[in-house]
Amino acid sequence: MKIQSLKLVYFSPTGTTEKFVNSIAKGIKINTKSCYNLTNPKQRDTEIIAKENELLIVATPVYMGRVPAIIKECLTNIKANKTPVVFTAVYGNRTYGNALLELKDILVEAGCIPLAGATFIGEHSFSSSELPIAKSRPTINDLRHAENFGKKIITKLNAIQSTKDISKINIPGNTPYGGITKLWSVDFIAISDKCKNHGLCAEVCPTGAINFENTRLIDIEKCISCCACIKNCPENARTIKKGKVKDAAIRLNSLFKEPKNLELFIE
Repeated sequence: MKIQSLKLVYFSPTGTTEKFVNSIAKGIKINTKSCYNLTNPKQRDTEIIAKENELLIVATPVYMGRVPAIIKECLTNIKANKTPVVFTAVYGNRTYGNALLELKDILVEAGCIPLAGATFIGEHSFSSSELPIAKSRPTINDLRHAENFGKKIITKLNAIQSTKDISKINIPGNTPYGGITKLWSVDFIAISDKCKNHGLCAEVCPTGAINFENTRLIDIEKCISCCACIKNCPENARTIKKGKVKDAAIRLNSLFKEPKNLELFIE
C-alpha cells in the first residue's frame, strides 16, 4: 500500500511522548509529513483531515489509566476516511490501564483503521531526583525500539494493497473504561526564592494555568498536574510540595521500581 504522507498528532507537555512519535516516524521514513502538537493550545481547534493514502500516528500520555480529557476533546477534530492509524500510549512505569484501548476506539470513531498500537515508558511527571519514577526514560534503547516499530509498520503497509487488507488488532483493556480522565485540582507546586519570574513555566504550560505577569499565581482548576513547569524551570525553583501529589510520588517510587518494557500490537 502506497502512503503519500505522514501526519503526527500528539500531546506532550514534558516532551517525552514527542520523542517517541518522532522515533517511530524516523523508522517509517516518509518524507512528506505534518505535525499537530496538541500541547500547543493554538493547535487544538485545528481540523485534521486524513485520507486513505495517508498514515496517522496519534500518541498521548496516560493519565490514571485513561486518555487525558484535554486530548480526548481535541481528537474529535480528526476527520479520517479509512485512514490507517498507529496509536501509542506513553506511561510512567505504573500501568497504561485502558488508555490504549480507549485511544483506539476514539480513532475508529473518527474514521481511522487501526494498523498498529504500542505502549512505551517515559519518566513519570511526578518523578524527581528525590523520588525517581522511571528516571531518564526514554533511554536511547527505548527510542531505538520505537524506531524499529516504525520499520515494522512500513513493512506491514508494503505487504498489503489497501486498508481492506489490514487485519484486526486485539488491544487489552475493558469497557466501560472506568477511572477518571481529569486529575486533581490541588495546590501542589512549591515555588522557592530562586524564581526569577522569567515566564518559561507559563510558556510551556499546556492549559494556561500560570500567570505570565506573576508566575507564582497558578489556576489550580486549569492545572492538569503535568509538571511541565517544574521540569522546564531554568532556576529549579519549582518543586512538588507535601500533600496529595507528593504522597502519590512516594507510592509510585516505592511500588514501581522494576523497569517495565514496551508492548507492541502489530499483526
